[in-house]
Amino acid sequence: MASWVSILLFLFWLSVSQAQGGSGKIPTVEFISETLINNVVQDPQTGRIYLGAVNNIFQLSPSLQKEARTETGPKKDAKTCTPPASGCQDTVLMPNSNKLLLVHPSNGSLIVCGSRYRGICSLLNLSNVEQELYYNDNKGERTYVASIEDNVNVVSVMSNYTKNGRTFKVFLVGKGYGSLDSTKLISTRILEDYQDWVVFENIIEASAVQTAPFVLKYLHDFQHAFKEDGFVYFLFSRTLDGTDNKNLTFVSRLCENDQHYYSYTELQLTCGTNNRYNKVQAAYVTFPGKELARVMSQSGNYGTVTSFTKVLFMVAHPDDDESDSALCMYPLNSINQQLMDIISACYSDSGEISGVPAVDVPYSSQTYTAYLLKCLELKLKDALGNFKCGAEHLLSPLASKPAFALKADAALTMSVHLTAVTVAVENDHTIAFLGSANGEVFKVEFSCAPLIIFHVVIIQITKVPVQTCLEMKDCQSCVGLRDPYCGWCVLEGRCTRRSECRRAEEKNGWLWSPKQQCVKIVSFSPSNLSCRKTGKVQLCLFLTQTVSDFLCSLLFVSHFNHCFTVSSDFVVVAIRIFVNETVELATREFMFYNCAATVRKSENTPCMSCVSSQWGCQWNTQDHTCSDADNSVVVSHIINANCPRFENPDPVLIPVGYKTRISFEGINLKHYQVNWPHSTPNMHLSSRERNTLFLFVDIPLTEKRKNTTGSFLVTLYNCAVERNDCSLCKNADPKYKCVWCSKKLACVYEKLCDPLPSNTECPDPEITNISPLFGPVLGGISITISGSNLGIDQGDIKSIRVAGKPCIHEPEKYSIGPADKADWGEVEIEVNGGKRGTSSVSFTYRDPMPEEVMPNRGPKAGGTLITISGLFLNAGSKEDVQLCPCLGREHFGENITCRTGEYRVDKVPSDPLDVVMKYGKRTTKSIPASFRFVENPTVQDHQPKAITALRASHSLFPLQGRGFSKAMTTKEAQAFVGDVQCVVNTLQDDKLFLEPPSTTPRAPTRSKHQHRETGSENLELMFGKGEWVVDSVQYETKNDFPLYIIIPAVIVPMLLIITISVYCYRRKSQQAEREYEKVKHQLENLEESVRDRCKKEFTDLMIEMEDHTNDLNEGRIPFLDYKTYTDRVFFLPSKDGANDVMITGKLDIPEARKATVIQSLNQFSNLLNSKTFLINFIRTLERSHDFNARAKVYFASLLTVALHGKLEYYTDIMRTLLLELMEEYVNSKNPKLMLRRSETVVERMLCNWMSICLYQFLKDSAGEPLYKLFKAIKHQIEKGPVDVRVKKAKYTLNDTGLLGDDVEYSVLTLQVLVQGEGPDVTPVKVLNCDTISQVKEKIIEQVYRNLPYSQRPKVDSVTLEWRPGSTGQILSDLDLTSQKEGRWKRINTLAHYNVRDNATLVLSKVQHTQQNYDQNQENHEERNALLEDDKVFHLVRPTDELDETKSKRGSIKDKSMTKAITEIYLTRLLSVKGTLQQFVDDFFRSVLCSGAVVPPAVKYFFDFLDEQALKHNNVDEETIHIWKTNSLPLRFWVNILKNPHFIFDVHVSEVVDASLSVIAQTFMDACTKSEHKLSRDSPSNKLLYAKEISTYKKMVDDYYKGIRQMVSVSDQDMNTHLAEVSRSHTDKLNTHVALHQLYQYASKYYDGIIASLEEDPAAQSKQLALRLQQIAAALENKVTDL
Repeated sequence: MASWVSILLFLFWLSVSQAQGGSGKIPTVEFISETLINNVVQDPQTGRIYLGAVNNIFQLSPSLQKEARTETGPKKDAKTCTPPASGCQDTVLMPNSNKLLLVHPSNGSLIVCGSRYRGICSLLNLSNVEQELYYNDNKGERTYVASIEDNVNVVSVMSNYTKNGRTFKVFLVGKGYGSLDSTKLISTRILEDYQDWVVFENIIEASAVQTAPFVLKYLHDFQHAFKEDGFVYFLFSRTLDGTDNKNLTFVSRLCENDQHYYSYTELQLTCGTNNRYNKVQAAYVTFPGKELARVMSQSGNYGTVTSFTKVLFMVAHPDDDESDSALCMYPLNSINQQLMDIISACYSDSGEISGVPAVDVPYSSQTYTAYLLKCLELKLKDALGNFKCGAEHLLSPLASKPAFALKADAALTMSVHLTAVTVAVENDHTIAFLGSANGEVFKVEFSCAPLIIFHVVIIQITKVPVQTCLEMKDCQSCVGLRDPYCGWCVLEGRCTRRSECRRAEEKNGWLWSPKQQCVKIVSFSPSNLSCRKTGKVQLCLFLTQTVSDFLCSLLFVSHFNHCFTVSSDFVVVAIRIFVNETVELATREFMFYNCAATVRKSENTPCMSCVSSQWGCQWNTQDHTCSDADNSVVVSHIINANCPRFENPDPVLIPVGYKTRISFEGINLKHYQVNWPHSTPNMHLSSRERNTLFLFVDIPLTEKRKNTTGSFLVTLYNCAVERNDCSLCKNADPKYKCVWCSKKLACVYEKLCDPLPSNTECPDPEITNISPLFGPVLGGISITISGSNLGIDQGDIKSIRVAGKPCIHEPEKYSIGPADKADWGEVEIEVNGGKRGTSSVSFTYRDPMPEEVMPNRGPKAGGTLITISGLFLNAGSKEDVQLCPCLGREHFGENITCRTGEYRVDKVPSDPLDVVMKYGKRTTKSIPASFRFVENPTVQDHQPKAITALRASHSLFPLQGRGFSKAMTTKEAQAFVGDVQCVVNTLQDDKLFLEPPSTTPRAPTRSKHQHRETGSENLELMFGKGEWVVDSVQYETKNDFPLYIIIPAVIVPMLLIITISVYCYRRKSQQAEREYEKVKHQLENLEESVRDRCKKEFTDLMIEMEDHTNDLNEGRIPFLDYKTYTDRVFFLPSKDGANDVMITGKLDIPEARKATVIQSLNQFSNLLNSKTFLINFIRTLERSHDFNARAKVYFASLLTVALHGKLEYYTDIMRTLLLELMEEYVNSKNPKLMLRRSETVVERMLCNWMSICLYQFLKDSAGEPLYKLFKAIKHQIEKGPVDVRVKKAKYTLNDTGLLGDDVEYSVLTLQVLVQGEGPDVTPVKVLNCDTISQVKEKIIEQVYRNLPYSQRPKVDSVTLEWRPGSTGQILSDLDLTSQKEGRWKRINTLAHYNVRDNATLVLSKVQHTQQNYDQNQENHEERNALLEDDKVFHLVRPTDELDETKSKRGSIKDKSMTKAITEIYLTRLLSVKGTLQQFVDDFFRSVLCSGAVVPPAVKYFFDFLDEQALKHNNVDEETIHIWKTNSLPLRFWVNILKNPHFIFDVHVSEVVDASLSVIAQTFMDACTKSEHKLSRDSPSNKLLYAKEISTYKKMVDDYYKGIRQMVSVSDQDMNTHLAEVSRSHTDKLNTHVALHQLYQYASKYYDGIIASLEEDPAAQSKQLALRLQQIAAALENKVTDL
């Protein structure tokens, strides 16, 4: 980044120093470094260039010639090494990046700071950088200037420092914070030894801007430093505070002579609307040009700006999008004024501007309130005048509040990552050079017109001109540059800079390029001349807003006569104006015409060609010539318009096959004689349009022995052409008088049909064929319908239906509309008149589902034949399907085969690419990451070298090469000897083994190089488009044994043995084979059924979940606030549940004692903050026998709330107790059982600690996939019947909750009107088997979907009314109409009330007046009593409570059949599992992905476990794995997964909870190390995810390994994070209630606690027992002996 600034500075220097040169292209010079260039600086005195690169410092001449070079690395170093490196261990060679490069011209030295040895600097000789003037690495930390971290920027500026009357040269450094760096943000470094100071030492002691603990909080990123008018400025970005990671841009200022940084003040700069471009990248300070200063002043956004006001030009980009950048401008006087306002506000206005707080206090541990009080105390009106650079008693440092940032609009935005800027002024115009991260330079000119951008690409350090004026050879190309450096020097005729044009100061002597104006000829008068005349022409010349006229005599040159051709009667000649005979001023084309040439265009009608030309020619009827117009001669034989012609033929339309007479008129024939032909006049075909011919009829004319021709046009037409059916004939233009002649079955002229048909109706449309016959479910492809009587245009087609679905007809094209689901049917077309036609074949909608691509890799050269397999791939025609990365389709059918094209990207092997299939316009299918291009295989060698024979045996011929197996498979590789193919036996990456053909090839060789004269053939290897000729092979004959010996000796016994063996084998295995095929067929049918159901259910779920996904995208996930979340996690499982006092927050304390109790509770809180007391407190409780597990959990939760304000202390207590627990398990128990259950207080404390630390992670990352999983399960369950009595569902993951009957049901869509909320209705999907309460729940879920569950009306608070007619009916679960089956009563459903689809229901809220409240309460209690009746059922009566009589009749066989039938429905589990699989995987990935954001608490605690495990010999990796699993996945994630209502404001029903339990169990199984051996007797829930468990186990292992490899979280970082959590949320919790409840335990075990404290020496010294007794006396209002 810094290097780009230097590059641009160098470009700017070049633009100033470029000497005037001759014409032609200016050469560029360049210097290429072997390593990355970090910084570039220039010595202003000598012009030398210095490059700071990785491991090198280069010294270059002004022409970029290398003069010297010194190596700075690599050096042996270690990140934790403190120089000198000789005293460090574990050092390795490390590169040395240049961090700082600064010219110190006063003593001829170059300051060089690198990234090695903690950023120590050195001084090099400016004349020869190979000479080191100073370096010392044993002066300690005070001389560490730069940073060892690559991402930490360092900026610097030279300055002076005065002490004891002596002035020293120093440089001020601004540096971000690295993990091992000094924490000083700004430092002043001396450049000589003086007294106790050493070179490079920071001579400013501790100041406010160097306070260590707050540097990390702000994350500084310095980009620029400069001096101006006695001030030093630093430009950087940082965060506002620790609560927000968004970067903001600041400019800070301090007085150059301020030796204590008292004047340090920061001002926020905003760039763009809403500060979009918030992170600064580079800056430049200079004077603007006059034009830019004028524009800035006139805009009113910058104050008054002149060409003597320096401006800060800054480029920046948004935090989240580096590809979008902007340039903003800030006048320095505006920056200084704003800074003075901030300082003045603190010194004299209580830190406010216009009554609004304007002053911030960064880098201080004091709160803003404390600073404000100091401002109020000061109120020093003259402080700003008396202490311009601050003072010790004045406040510092200061910063502006965001509301008082200096705002600027983006002067330019670009879609690139800009990283550098420099600015120059040319001709009073301002030009900015902008550098991008990928090596491009853009030249931008600022003016009142829109910004003009020029683009130059630079790939290394290159010396190039900032303008290329001299390369442009004419004015148009010069102004076309739009380059502010260039202009057209009019009198010299060249493109130059203004300074290079000798007469540029004269008016219009130099035309500036961006103004886009050249000297040009505007017009001629007259605009043209005859080639036979010479005349004066007036030229109108335009010259920069001035128009000049002058006369010029033009003479046609005779040698242009050959330019007059048959098709052209004029010549274009360029007219040029010269100055001084050599410099061309302007040019324009002028036309000379020739009237005599006009007749050549049409020799048959010369008169008309002459008089109708644009030149105004005249025709001489005597000599038949065309001449220039001459108005002075008036004779009868000279005409200008009245040529002889024929017009108005009648009729114009002549039908084919019918004899027709034609009449026409002759005009201007008095001088002519018509010679009527004895035969048919000549007819000439002009053009053809469908069924018409345009004919010219020529009539000969004679005048004084001069023959000519007149003509007219008629149209010959044929009704039968392109009208081969009735509908086309009927819709012909009426002027043709075409009719459909049923006798001839053809379309003819009406007088040719005898008799004339009376019936005007055509037969029904007939469809003979449609193509293709299949199409995708979503439609969008083109089909062709063939038939007759289908109409001729779009208006004739009334409707088209394909398989019952509408088809949209468009001109010249048919497009199938979208289909809702897979369906088939005939194609139907209807035309005007109500006529319909139906196809004899059917069209089928299909959804193509590609599944696999084989092979999955191929060479870069292409040519790989890949096969795409799947279902319904032939949906559409071959032309409708487009494939990527294939060039075409080799085969189109159930499987699609295509050949890959050449991969033209350099990167090989490529990343896995998607194979994309496009069906028409709307359907796109892809197989993600299914194909990869690899390097082309190469043949390097073969053995044996001399190939003399390839025998007809099974010997293998090896080829050696590279990349065989990566580019091909054994089946894909092909080898040929001549035209005979070899068998590829084995294929490895570096070897290929071939089986040669057994016989000599007889066909001509495939290769171009034949060797038939030697009996040899070429051995060729082919794959795809690649072909390699390996070598030639020779066959030699050998002496074989006679066939009469081989046949009886080998073949006959072998055949006999094989026959007997086959017979025995087939007889033995025939029956087993039949059984196997039968079972296999049954399994295949079952598998296919489950697969189809899974696909259908998943498709439906994804479509219907779209609304839920939209809700999530709109941020509608109903996350609970922090207090509710902790209340539910900590106290909802308690015995009182939602009524627990910690949730209600109500304490029963008399008002008179409330103040005393609160004060005592605060004292008790202070006592809990004593580690000695708290440890004794906990140990005493855990030693008590009646302190059971439930009490331990509740106590730990109370303790978590009470200590929430000091989570660092809470964590320390937890660590102490965990260490004790670990020692106990490791030394006396099984270590693997630790943290398995909440048997101790500390185990529950750990669970609560994880819940606190992972709350934000839940909201930011894991919450969304968990919510989607919950909604998907709920949605899938509610799609099918759910029995409210037995809590079982048709669709579930839990076999115990599976509805074991096939309940018939249908889906209804209800139109719900909510009373009192307007006339709008809401469609709600329900089942007709749903109870009324279930219907209410679904209606409330849909109507109030934008409200969280707690804010929605409850089921019991609303009534549902059905209004089928004029009267309404209240629907309820049980009423007098409920059906009875024996002693059983069925709960009412929609089917019971006979509610139909699209019925309208009214949802109204119960009005709770006292009267109807009592009545409703009574009805509600009555309904609940009915529902609680054991003899009430919903869908299925319990199998163990059958009617007594039926039970007696049932046999044992019947009962076993009932059980078997129930288990058949277990396949539904597979269907639901397949449907929800994506959501389960997404949740697991969000939780178990170490590549994403891992909460710091997880890394911190896992490192703690690893650290403790190393201290014990009997703790292996498996034990550590179990500890981590017990502490995080099982203790937190399983709890959240099973209880989504802990984090979301939702309701979890029992059937949903059952499915969540299965997923939670799967999550638990994935986290265990033990192998799960499954059998047919294993639970269905275990078998359900047996296949995925191994994948999930690997995810867990990778997650633990990834966390172990992450950078450690220090105690300080963890405490900072915990302190932030405490600060943000503690005030929302019921802390006093928790203290009160904790005291109840202290009271209950009071004696034991007192005894424990009195035995502890540490507690005795702090008098903890006495403090507890005092608190007890105050809280219990009793008198003690204290």
